[in-house]
Amino acid sequence: MDIQKQISELSVKEKKQPNAKKAPKAPAEKPIRVEKPEYIDKRIEIFERVKKAQDAIIAAKPRQPITITLPDGKVIDGISYETTPMEIAKSISTSLAKRLVIAKVNGVLWDTLRPLESNTALQLLDFDTPEGKQVYWHSSAHVLGEATELKYGCNLCMGPPLEEGFYQEFGLPDSFTHGVSQADYPDIESMAQKIIKEKQPYVRLEMSKEDLLEMYSYNKYKTHFINTKVPDGGSSTVYRCGPLIDLCLGPHIPDTGRIGSFSITKNSASYFLGDAKQDSLQRFYGISFPDKKQMTEYKKFLEEASKRDHRKIGREQELFYFHEFSPGSPFFLPHGTRIYNTLLEFIRTQYRARGFQEVITPNMFNVKLWEQSGHWQNYREDMFSLEVEKESFALKPMNCPSHCLLFGMRDRSYRELPIRFADFGVLHRNEASGALTGLTRVRRFQQDDAHIFCTNAQVGNEILSELDFLKSVYSVFGFTFELVLSTRPDKYLGEIEVWNEAERQLSEAMDKFGVKWELNPGDGAFYGPKIDITIRDALHRRHQCATIQLDFQLPIRFNLQYRAPIENASEDSVDTSSLQRPIIVHRAMLGSIERMMAILTENFAGKWPLWLSPRQVMVVPIASALNDYAEKVRSALHDTGIYADSDLGAETLNKKIRNAQLSQYNFICVVGAQEESEGSVNVRNRDDPNSAKGKTIILQDFIEKINNLAKSRNSENVLA
Repeated sequence: MDIQKQISELSVKEKKQPNAKKAPKAPAEKPIRVEKPEYIDKRIEIFERVKKAQDAIIAAKPRQPITITLPDGKVIDGISYETTPMEIAKSISTSLAKRLVIAKVNGVLWDTLRPLESNTALQLLDFDTPEGKQVYWHSSAHVLGEATELKYGCNLCMGPPLEEGFYQEFGLPDSFTHGVSQADYPDIESMAQKIIKEKQPYVRLEMSKEDLLEMYSYNKYKTHFINTKVPDGGSSTVYRCGPLIDLCLGPHIPDTGRIGSFSITKNSASYFLGDAKQDSLQRFYGISFPDKKQMTEYKKFLEEASKRDHRKIGREQELFYFHEFSPGSPFFLPHGTRIYNTLLEFIRTQYRARGFQEVITPNMFNVKLWEQSGHWQNYREDMFSLEVEKESFALKPMNCPSHCLLFGMRDRSYRELPIRFADFGVLHRNEASGALTGLTRVRRFQQDDAHIFCTNAQVGNEILSELDFLKSVYSVFGFTFELVLSTRPDKYLGEIEVWNEAERQLSEAMDKFGVKWELNPGDGAFYGPKIDITIRDALHRRHQCATIQLDFQLPIRFNLQYRAPIENASEDSVDTSSLQRPIIVHRAMLGSIERMMAILTENFAGKWPLWLSPRQVMVVPIASALNDYAEKVRSALHDTGIYADSDLGAETLNKKIRNAQLSQYNFICVVGAQEESEGSVNVRNRDDPNSAKGKTIILQDFIEKINNLAKSRNSENVLA
């Protein structure tokens, strides 16, 4: 794994500390520009010395004929230590060579200018592939690193690619009394453009730990990573582009000129290793694309995403609220609670139809439970713990151990299986304060969590049933989804025969399900294979919410067993049953209810479909004399379960209607003297531009139609 990728994990999941302070915000002042750092020339000198020696070694290697096999089966002849992936691309087509970002050699990412060493299965990847994007953004982070070094004389820490874009983290010299700000963006972007125009090649070099420590003696962050990630007597690689030489396993694009458009998106402050006791660092975040058109489209996307930000809509619609007295623990206001409860009830209706039994389990357990489950050893820093009567307890971060206790509370027969326990219990995870983000990263949350205890033979049917469950839930929201099967890793628990059988059943279930899926070999959890489910929202953003995982470990840790008949047992046998272990299927559809609410808020842009809407109907009288009838209409709707309000204020009729539209009421019922005499309402549909004048409907008919629409969970506001 790339050292940059290893250490970047620290940026995603910061080290947890009790009452950790928030990372300092960068002031608006602009740092002073510095002269070229002295360490650059020394670094280049060491690089050139080591490279000269390595070039001599490579030059002495024998050149031999090799074969390069392309994905379509075509075989091309080459020469070891001479033929490069870029040469192969050029021989195929000039346009392919121009688009080429990275190569894949025998399944391993490989620099396009790095010579091939032996017979090779070769793939040529452009920006439109997941691997291509990651390499492209990783290379762009090096450009950003070069610009920040030249501008500030700083010490670089890490610069990993992200799911979307990249960042560069660095420590400013002691002479700086304040951090970077948005005012620095133009200078950094201008320097980056100069670097791009120079078409600086990315040059790979393998160096010993001793040479690496000499090269980065000026940089305590790189020194830390070298000492902790590179074994004594071992080596790692660096990449050079221009004056920058960065500790990195790569690979990278051919040269900086491949970057078509480059932009800094934001800046922030952080702590080294995510630890508030360590140095305060600065970060620039950026994005890049092969051409300017993609950058223009991306900025339009950001503008639309900003309008849909669930934190903004949550404030405007009064859905949820946070307070510093309980960081990361949302208060759901009345309208937000309506959505929250509707989501829970939606899943509950599915549970009743699909044979799940809902249970309620404690929020706090003795640490002995978490030691038995293995969470205390591997997850302790993410848990809230406390002492009660000299015993250590912890708030539960997940439900599976408590469900194991329920299964093991008495003897179980094979006739009871599968047992499906569902739990909406409150969970707590000790997320770092700097990682808390609206409803997407919180400390207190609930999941539509369930665990299925089944036999080996039942796994396939249970998985197929869960996939059908998944489809029915996500189709209601209008989400499309992708499936990936992650199989047995190198280090795994249990018998290989059990793994093979489980993976076979998972594959067959996914084939029967009929949705295209991909295989991710070796990426399963050590306790069992899993299905990763990724959804796409209205902006085509990817989110992972649902999960389906098999678990062979917890049944062993909790000694879970069930009685099963012994095949071919004789009539004289004293015992005709044997004890066998169940398999656990971990399953969630919505995942965290909080996170799903955030996704849905942005997916619908706050324009909730009727069945989820916290504001379904607003009743507006045309004059105060009609207030009593307006209240009668509101009350009639309310009594049937519809969330209805009436605006009896002093504003004009047009103002009241406009306010209701801005608040995203699905329907506005205007009532006047005629409606009162007829027992009707004049209905305006939020989503129908042709209903500005409204349509008059008898009140009871409207109540029946709107209730039918709410029960249908249709995303369109169409009254049948």
